[in-house]
Amino acid sequence: MKIEEVSERGNLVLKEVGKAIVGKEGVLKLILTTILADGHVLLEDLPGLAKTLMAKSFAKALGLQFQRVQFTPDLLPSDILGVSVFNQKTLEFEFRKGPVFTNILLADEVNRAPPKTQSALLEAMQERQVTVDGRTYELPRPFVVIATQNPIEQEGTYPLPEAQLDRFLVRLRVGYPRKDEEIDILRRRMERKREEVEINTVLSPDGVLEMQRAIEEVYVSDAVLEYITDIVHATRNHRKEIEIGASPRGSLALLKLSRAKAALEGRDYVIPDDVKAVAVPALSHRLILKRELWYTNVSQDSVMAKLLERVPVPKFE
Repeated sequence: MKIEEVSERGNLVLKEVGKAIVGKEGVLKLILTTILADGHVLLEDLPGLAKTLMAKSFAKALGLQFQRVQFTPDLLPSDILGVSVFNQKTLEFEFRKGPVFTNILLADEVNRAPPKTQSALLEAMQERQVTVDGRTYELPRPFVVIATQNPIEQEGTYPLPEAQLDRFLVRLRVGYPRKDEEIDILRRRMERKREEVEINTVLSPDGVLEMQRAIEEVYVSDAVLEYITDIVHATRNHRKEIEIGASPRGSLALLKLSRAKAALEGRDYVIPDDVKAVAVPALSHRLILKRELWYTNVSQDSVMAKLLERVPVPKFE
């Protein structure tokens, strides 16, 4: 597939998803960029901001299977992965697949499940496979986890450990719509006279995989590679506010996302602006701030944004 086709098909997907989601073009584009970069998304925001609707809309437009799991304190790993059941007719155990065997898995309020259940996703997210009773089962491709968590009502929750946060390619916040956008939401609901939004399927699993393969052909110059590593190294050397900076997995995240973004823009090469556009959502959740900043208004996003402004940008003719 040519890069022009990636851009064309990507815009078709965004147009369809835009029927359901009003005024969040930047967030939608970052989600699609992450899917094309073969990564996972963590949506962290307040209830009622269409996080679930976004995941369902992308699944429908991309022609992918979709499963939703509501994470609760009593959720078990087998509820996600599946379980071996004894068949009395064949006198053998049969594996019944869990909801993780899909293309897009929505892990709703992922921080409400205990650590043992959260960790059940780790192998699936990283290796794209599940091991149960000593047997390994491959997951369908593409496979994307879109997890949500609510930043309020933290009592009784289990914060995701750094090792699992690092598995998400990006962390995104949706935010409230503007007044005119909210009026548009109400107007659209009145016009269609039903809750459901009709979204057309414009791609297929094979089409998504073709787009992912095409992104591997996007050129990245040595200057841009150096810019990526400069940003990541800056997080490790900024001792004033950052206790632990991003790992090489953060560098790879910037590389994958910037290539996917360039392809969606119709370019077969990456420019520094691509890297800069994805740096905050790709790296901020990988930073561990100094302990004294935990009880202040200083956030990982704000620290990362300030740091990004200090890193020299390579110049191109």
